[in-house]
Amino acid sequence: MADVFACAAAEGVELRLDGTEVQVRRPRFNKPGRRALVSGKKKMNTKKATVVTDGDGRTLWAGAFRPGRMHDQTAVRTEGIADLFEQFPRVKAKVAAGYRGLAKEFPGRVQAPPLKPKKDATPEEVAAWNAERHQQSSERSCVEHANAEHKQWRTLQRFLGRREVVPRDPDRWAVPPRLTSIGSHHRANPDRVKPLRVAGWRG
Repeated sequence: MADVFACAAAEGVELRLDGTEVQVRRPRFNKPGRRALVSGKKKMNTKKATVVTDGDGRTLWAGAFRPGRMHDQTAVRTEGIADLFEQFPRVKAKVAAGYRGLAKEFPGRVQAPPLKPKKDATPEEVAAWNAERHQQSSERSCVEHANAEHKQWRTLQRFLGRREVVPRDPDRWAVPPRLTSIGSHHRANPDRVKPLRVAGWRG
């Protein structure tokens, strides 16, 4: 991940961060840690990954695998990604609402969706909030498109192997983090997306 930040700082690339979840098998009854995999968003047993892309939606990094119950921002901090923003002060990023604390810590560099105005807000304030929210969402949607591409492969929709295997080799989700050459298969074959492999998949 440090390589991605270094390249982004050198080439002036603004990053996009978002989380995605892979459904996994439910642990046995009375097994320790059973509730840790229950996602509050998906209402199922999942493992969560953090995906980083550039402005064109090309996957630069995927990792920080954590149980589905863990908050997106907590996963980023435990992985040390928040520390990388301190090491590379020139790097900027657009993030989802789940990383709002990261945006507060690095104002002007990490941008999260704006807070919803209060109930007594004027129509002008509501209109300004809607415009800013749509603008930020439009600029951040590329990482959601990248997550959708990953989910084209059934293994990343529902992993049927052992849960312990999912995070064993997360680098297989992504292309090596070289911003100048990444995604060349997209440009050469726009109608064909190169499959991303994950450990345990025999497709």
